[in-house]
Amino acid sequence: MRIAKIAPEEMTPRQKEVADRIAGGRGRLGAPFQVWLQSPELCDRVEQLGAYLRWDSSLPLRLRELSLLIAARYVDAQYSWNAHVDVAVREGISPEAVDQLARHERPILEPEEDQVFFDFCDQVLREHFVSQELFDAMVAHFGEVGVVDTIASLGNFTMLGMLLNSFEVDLQADRRPPYPDIRGYQRVSPVDA
Repeated sequence: MRIAKIAPEEMTPRQKEVADRIAGGRGRLGAPFQVWLQSPELCDRVEQLGAYLRWDSSLPLRLRELSLLIAARYVDAQYSWNAHVDVAVREGISPEAVDQLARHERPILEPEEDQVFFDFCDQVLREHFVSQELFDAMVAHFGEVGVVDTIASLGNFTMLGMLLNSFEVDLQADRRPPYPDIRGYQRVSPVDA
């Protein structure tokens, strides 16, 4: 990691308060929060948003996890991918679809609502706009609240990925790099990978 973790004895009272709350609710103070703690007020708010999007969002859990993988791949955030890929598969995203997404291919997803969800997320992230047809399909499957929660998920999880990459948060020791075109924190050609 590009910066040192803040040791508990070096934390300000506010950093300690936020760290204790996060560790108490999540069971530990994960790597991203060790960076966010540099700004404890931001850390507090980011964690609350992330907690809503991960556990309380209107979207089914499999799509909450898929949104995280989509955002992670969009910004090449290997740490996020590694932390969530197993949950996405366990919740019903096929290993084949996960592999396709890791290779920057359009995954084939079932049921149809999952494909609509991916296509919407992909179009928003790549084009920055979304067609009326795809927007209407999202509303039909997930309602307006689901569309709002989807956009919030993409924003939150791309922000998370940018943080992890910018601070070069160490990848999990027990995981292989998930993307064929990324090694460490650099892009490589697929031939070199």
